[in-house]
Amino acid sequence: VQLVESGGGLVQAGGSLRLSCAASGDRRAINAMGWHRQVPGEERELVAIISRGGATYYRDDSQKDRFIISRDNSQNVIYLQMNNLRPEDTAMYLCTAWKGPTTGRPGDYWGQGTQVTVTT
Repeated sequence: VQLVESGGGLVQAGGSLRLSCAASGDRRAINAMGWHRQVPGEERELVAIISRGGATYYRDDSQKDRFIISRDNSQNVIYLQMNNLRPEDTAMYLCTAWKGPTTGRPGDYWGQGTQVTVTT
């Protein structure tokens, strides 16, 4: 399974970005997909997960109000719509896929990441 992200960039605080992640390879191996983010020198953190059936999970309630994860199963693509971005959202956003359960597991497949930078 290969994951390729796109959609990152530079945006002012309060702006929006939509990240995309396209999966290729043995997509039948994928149970769920999602996004993590990482800032240099800090631990990687989960942002959101979406199951094959469309159930969603957001790690942080404040992100749930601003971020929307969705998927297009026909295209094997997931999206992360990020609204009202804040400087603290600046990070490398990494697409993740799980073969099995997601609880407590960091993910089985990873993309290279797409950089999101939010300026004041």
